Amino acid sequence: MNNKKVLILGAKGMLGQALTKELTSRGNYEVVAWDREEIDITDETELKEKISAIKPEIIINAVAHNAVDKIETEEASFLAAQKINGEAVKILALIAKELDCLLIHYSSDYVFAGVAAAGYAENDLPEPLNKYGQTKLLGEENLLAVASKFYLIRLSKLFSNLPAGPTSKKSFVETMLSLQAQGRSAFELVDDELSSPTYAPDLAKFTLALWEDNQPWGIYHGTNSGSCTWYSWGQEIFAAKKLPVTLTPVTADKFPRPAARPHQSILLNTKRPAQRSWQEALREALLTL
Repeated sequence: MNNKKVLILGAKGMLGQALTKELTSRGNYEVVAWDREEIDITDETELKEKISAIKPEIIINAVAHNAVDKIETEEASFLAAQKINGEAVKILALIAKELDCLLIHYSSDYVFAGVAAAGYAENDLPEPLNKYGQTKLLGEENLLAVASKFYLIRLSKLFSNLPAGPTSKKSFVETMLSLQAQGRSAFELVDDELSSPTYAPDLAKFTLALWEDNQPWGIYHGTNSGSCTWYSWGQEIFAAKKLPVTLTPVTADKFPRPAARPHQSILLNTKRPAQRSWQEALREALLTL
């Protein structure tokens, strides 16, 4: 296991940063961390040449195009999402197969319809409601069809203890704190969309544990334990920071958005030990945010 070479794609994103930090801290991995400056994940020739040259034993794909509403309404954004979230995964799977290395790829609760009150287990049937979910499902299908050694890890509501990178979308936690710092003292937050937050440093540890514990190839759900709505998450954020704000619960139809969202998309972890609660993870994140 010592000194495995691990390639992280999307290294400057929220999850990529957490993965790089966790792997580097272990001291027994050779980490190659690439972002868009180093490689174009949509360029098949470049992917093959550059990855084959470094011969990693593990490829972790933390790249995603997740501008959900733009993907729904703008053709260029949808086509980009198809390439990044879907077609690139097939290329990576073929490369990983050729090099006989492990491929790890991340997907989303948005591959589900969001109608299961109890949540979704790893092998439940995907049925995306929007174009973003369709592109993430395409990536899943390509991975399952091509890869031989793989982990497919689904997550939702990603947040971290580090500020978003220059090209990353801010997490809900960072957005709420930023708006409050700019003078907002009242928020209307959606209270009828239920899912499970995912703390990036915990997901990084969850990811490493899969191969370090020699887990079977397949699909895993890597969210933290428990679930919340945007409203109850907001309550927890501002209560923990002791910030004086007024929060009002509203239904999702108060904020019409181009892309439909799943109303109940809790990801059930039925294969691995439970992650710590999202509340505990949030308290840790807020120490540095």
